[in-house]
Amino acid sequence: MPVTVSAPTASTVQRQRHARNNQGAALTRSKPSLDELLLRLTGMPGGKLNAVVSHARWWLPLLIGVVAAVVRFWNLSHPSSLIFDETYYVKDAYSLLNYGYEREWPKDINDAFVNGTATPNDNPSYVVHPPLGKWIMALGMAIFGTDSGFGWRAAAAFAGTLAAVFTTMAATRLFRSAVWGGLAGLFVALDGQQIALSRTGILDIFYFMFITIVAWFVLVDRDHGRRKLAYALAGGSSASSAAGSHGTLYGGMGPRLWSRPWQLGVGISLGALCAVKWSGITFVAVFGLLIVWWDCQARRTAGIERWLTGGILHNGIPAFIRVVPVAALTYLATWIPWMLEPRAWGHGLAAREGASWVKIFPGSLADLITYHGKAYAFHTGLTKDHGWASNPWTWLVAGRPTLFKWDTTKRDGVPCETGRNCVQVVTDLPNPILWWAGTISILIVLWAFLARRDWAALMILAGVVAGYIPWLFYPERTMFFFYTTGFQLSWILAVVYALRMLAPPAGTAPRQAKIRTAAVAGIVLIILLVSAFFLPIVTGQTLFSEEIQWRIWLPSWT
Repeated sequence: MPVTVSAPTASTVQRQRHARNNQGAALTRSKPSLDELLLRLTGMPGGKLNAVVSHARWWLPLLIGVVAAVVRFWNLSHPSSLIFDETYYVKDAYSLLNYGYEREWPKDINDAFVNGTATPNDNPSYVVHPPLGKWIMALGMAIFGTDSGFGWRAAAAFAGTLAAVFTTMAATRLFRSAVWGGLAGLFVALDGQQIALSRTGILDIFYFMFITIVAWFVLVDRDHGRRKLAYALAGGSSASSAAGSHGTLYGGMGPRLWSRPWQLGVGISLGALCAVKWSGITFVAVFGLLIVWWDCQARRTAGIERWLTGGILHNGIPAFIRVVPVAALTYLATWIPWMLEPRAWGHGLAAREGASWVKIFPGSLADLITYHGKAYAFHTGLTKDHGWASNPWTWLVAGRPTLFKWDTTKRDGVPCETGRNCVQVVTDLPNPILWWAGTISILIVLWAFLARRDWAALMILAGVVAGYIPWLFYPERTMFFFYTTGFQLSWILAVVYALRMLAPPAGTAPRQAKIRTAAVAGIVLIILLVSAFFLPIVTGQTLFSEEIQWRIWLPSWT
């Protein structure tokens, strides 16, 4: 009886060919060299920033800092009066400098304070913000004196200058370009809100400064961690030498990486951020998760078989230890002067009002915990009406910037030509073109992350999640536009990200390259000109009434 053999189907042939190809690839596949690993993990030859960025990465931040300092320190004593919340924070800083704790002040004492004839009461003052920002202001007053606006604003001006420097450094590392990093720093240096807050003795510019420092530490740690991983894998340790299954290069979870000193900087700067304003706690959570996720992705990119488990166990747990306790200790350290000063408000609070579990802690620490409970209740229950309060949804269009000062010739005696009315205005209005471009650009960044899984886009979005999204859960709370400092860095980085996408890549046809370059240059020029146009109303310069009206583009700005 004849035996017949059926011909293989097309699908069978394809499976057999695919199996042979995979088998051949497995036989010829070799592990990458150290240089290949560094390039794969960091995108930079040798894993070093100076391989892709010129020496401008050293002098450009300093140049941006000089520009920022000139705008911030020029005529810093003006206005000569206390404006907006300076009536609280400047006096608190003065009390810390002279007495070691915040004291109550008599009502209607601002003029006497400016003249140097006011003194606080002996009673301690109940304050609801951590002390670090006020201590930094007190340091400026110790150096430059308490008898002029320069003294009580010098620390804020320095913080704003430093923020521009760290923005330049962070953006240079984020975009792998001194040009784009310098542009981000320049936008911060010349933005209206940044200038106004840097010339006002309140807390928010210190908050922004520490956000830029956190961003820089996080980015430096990312590159450092990936270099460490590349060296560990290339070294062929027993933990990573065996080949993995499913096409992976390395079996198991990969090497343990204990030495990550830059994460200590992340923890310290996050603790300092929280010690200025409690809203920094969201950055601890978001950027802590970001660090771990990046480490997991680094193991995946390197070809480690159990990359997620390895990232969580070998990177995540050590990162938690290096960041969270360090941040907590840094925060707690800023309260040491309070704990050592029994006259400060809140001492004895635990005995009077503290929960039973709080009383297991030593006296000052128990008082501090109880104090924090009262302050938290204040912040979450703050619903008092205010003429310059704004809803977080309006922040997207800079719908209600906060007016710090509005003085006129008729009411306040602002010098002016005879028969004319002049006005001096200080508002925290950001550059509106830059801000609106940021609102659009953040959508572009979101698309880039979803479509390309771009790690730089994720970094920018993390700042939005930490600095903006939480405010949406407190719609009834009294809020102000300068709370946007929590995500303004991401807004500016988003604009630079979008401009970088618009710029012509290598290999673009000459005509198209010229068009795209001209478009980028035109947008940047418009942003810079608008910054110059609005500069008088963020620095309190004297303008005629009609010149003020030219700068009111939305009815809600007044």
